[in-house]
Amino acid sequence: MKLNEIRDNPGARYVSKRLGRGIGSGKGKTSGKGVKGQSSRTGVAINGFEGGQMPIYRRLPKRGFKTPFRLEFAEVNLGRLQAAIDAGKIDVSKPIDAAALQAAGLIGKLLDGVRLLGRGALTAKVTLIVAGTSASARVAVEQAGGSLEIRAPKKVAPVAAEA
Repeated sequence: MKLNEIRDNPGARYVSKRLGRGIGSGKGKTSGKGVKGQSSRTGVAINGFEGGQMPIYRRLPKRGFKTPFRLEFAEVNLGRLQAAIDAGKIDVSKPIDAAALQAAGLIGKLLDGVRLLGRGALTAKVTLIVAGTSASARVAVEQAGGSLEIRAPKKVAPVAAEA
């Protein structure tokens, strides 16, 4: 390899189309923008514009509220947990926490904690440390002879500052 032979991979650099350079180019005259009007000019702002009439998003009433402090949990169903135990990815002799579930590939990001859900069956006796659980999952774990420890989620909603 020589310095004068170094090239980018084909397609690595985008070569922009040359617009308005004659009829033979296929993009001459109007440069592929059609004819006249707002959309053929720069500064087009058509999205949501209804020709001066009150737009739909202003005609309809506001509804609902999303709290900025909501918690997002990584969810694990009992069936997937049992499958991981059967496959030997999780050691049941130790308490199973978020790090163990992540290492086994049952959850991706930890988010604000792990929530255990009741789909599927659990037969192994396990000790679980989670941030939340459904009622059916709690019953299933206790029926299998296991125990649950609920720990507070990572992110705690801040107290509103008093003025």
